[in-house]
Amino acid sequence: MASRLLHRLRHALASDGPGEAAAGPEAEQFPESSELEDDDAEGLSSRLSGTLSFTSADDDPDDEDEDDEAGPDSLPSGDGTSGEDAERSPPPDGQRGSQLLTRQLQDFWKKSRNTLVPQRLLFEVTSANVVKDPPSKYVLYTIAVMGPGPPDHQPAQISRRYSDFERLHRNLQRQFRGPMAAISFPRKRLRRNFTAETIARRSRAFEQFLGHLQAVPELRNAPDLHDFFVLPELRRAQSLTCTGLYREALALWANAWQLQTQLGTPYGPDRPLLTLAGLAVCHQELEDPGEARACSEKALQLLGDKRPHPFLAPFLEAHVRLSWRLGLDKRQTEAQLQSLQEAGLTPIPPPSLKELLIKEVLA
Repeated sequence: MASRLLHRLRHALASDGPGEAAAGPEAEQFPESSELEDDDAEGLSSRLSGTLSFTSADDDPDDEDEDDEAGPDSLPSGDGTSGEDAERSPPPDGQRGSQLLTRQLQDFWKKSRNTLVPQRLLFEVTSANVVKDPPSKYVLYTIAVMGPGPPDHQPAQISRRYSDFERLHRNLQRQFRGPMAAISFPRKRLRRNFTAETIARRSRAFEQFLGHLQAVPELRNAPDLHDFFVLPELRRAQSLTCTGLYREALALWANAWQLQTQLGTPYGPDRPLLTLAGLAVCHQELEDPGEARACSEKALQLLGDKRPHPFLAPFLEAHVRLSWRLGLDKRQTEAQLQSLQEAGLTPIPPPSLKELLIKEVLA
């Protein structure tokens, strides 16, 4: 559906009337296939020009299936393309085209804000990189997740491979057989997984696949879909924070927070609270107490009077300490912390946010 929305959006942007950007009833129909047929290959590059940049290995007669490689079957971390093994050389023209399209999509959100059409997330595969990790080789797709927001707001991003999409599709089919019957998935190939044509087709298919999932409320709120978007980023951010790589971790925590804000929180406040704890710790370690205090305040607003929540006392303690450092009023949170301690609901002193991050197990 994302591809269909993008097609309608380009026509809407070319016209003068903002109302034309709204999707009609036909936008809800799913295509029969999420992957292009062989006879549709002609003109593929022109249709995707400006929206996707990718690198591809040379055609290899003995090209193996990218998803049969050895190694643990786990979700990749958000920085899976780092290092010398990632073959990437996105053309500058493609990058400029992608940035232009992102601005057009954000304009579309602004125009449709006051319409009756539901505002859903849009997905764009901005790059696809062939990653060599001997003895395996696979394609890592970077997807921009775009929703309503300021025009200068950068979209959240995730990087996933075919096997991650396939696992998500399989899990959702098992749990939601009815809704998933109308949603197709790009078929598996035994050869030519690393050609430009295959990568471009799958990129378009993945955009449609995620857009279709977002279009169905039952699937949009599925825990497996939220795990697909958020869990790898949270695990990697937690690992980097625990090893003291705060600047690298900060970018991942911020990206995870943006993803959760766009997707909603079917798990309740615990994952957002963990994310805010990671942000607060990284900001504090990077000598930015103002941002760390703001994260603590946001967490305390989410917590309210949920006693005895394990995150409450650490956030209160952090807020008191940061307020004292900045010369700001700390009497209310100090009194609340003291009340918890007098009631025996938290030890004296309470665990720090960093200790909480180290001990928390992300399931």
